[in-house]
This record gives sequence, structure tokens and C-alpha cells, in this order.
Amino acid sequence: MAVSGTWRPMRAHDMAAVKAISDAVHGRYTEDEAIYAERLSLHPAGCFVFEEAGRVLGYLIAHPWQAGGVPAFNARLGAIPEKPGSYYLHDLALLPDARGSGAGRAALALIVAQARSEGLGEIWLTAVNGADRYWASQGFEAVEAPDPAGYDETCRRMNMRVPTA
Repeated sequence: MAVSGTWRPMRAHDMAAVKAISDAVHGRYTEDEAIYAERLSLHPAGCFVFEEAGRVLGYLIAHPWQAGGVPAFNARLGAIPEKPGSYYLHDLALLPDARGSGAGRAALALIVAQARSEGLGEIWLTAVNGADRYWASQGFEAVEAPDPAGYDETCRRMNMRVPTA
């Protein structure tokens, strides 16, 4: 089935759909709904949902963070750092219907543009469930570093330099 959805800003009423998608996609790496809601309240400019005909098929959450730092899994941030050194792609999740539609590439373009607009030159993420292969194909490189809190040895910290416009 071809999908022709669009990314739009996330709103508070999207949280149930975001949580359901996370549960379906991430397995043991799903987080509490309160974590997603906090990210939206702290940095709405980095939160989007992928929607087609009123149905939410995916979501994207990202925010400024400490250079090279990774927030602990399923933990509240409390605040965005006053002087962030990078942009952190917290989560991109797409239901199977949306995969292969270009939604992932479009989401990355949104985050790259946001990082640029905030003057942040790199993007970090933690790849779970084998997603490191996808992120490597999008220009991210694995970084050897201790496992962030709450993640195991199968997860990969990855980063990419924000391409110049």
C-alpha cells in the first residue's frame, strides 16, 4: 500500500497514538507516555507526527542536548541545556504501512533543518533493535562509547555532522 502522508507538528492529543506506535515498534525499548509528553513540552520544535488521512503512522522526537551525551532511557530530562552542543534524535518510529514511503528521509531532513536553525553542528542518536544499519545508510556513524543508562550492548550510539546548506 502506497502511503502519501505528511509530517506535521505533534500536539498533546497525539500522545496515545505516539505511545501505541512506540509499543508496536520498539518492544523493550518503548518508553512511558510521560517521557514523550515531556519532550513535547520542552522542545515542541523537534516533535512531529506522520499522518495520512487523519491516521498517525509515525512520530519523530528530537531536541538540543549536550555534545556527545545521551539521555538515559525512559528518564525525564527536566530541562533542555542552556548551552547545548548537539541535537539529539530521541526517536523516529514508523508503523509498517509508512515504511518505504520516504517518511524516514523526510523526518531526517526536518531534524537537520532544525539543528541548523539552532546552530548545532551534529546530531546524535541511540540505535536500538538493529536500526543502526538504517541510520548508517542515512549518514550516521557508530561511535564506540559506554552504553548509555538503560540501554544494552546491542544498542549503538551514532552521530553525524549536520551537512551545510
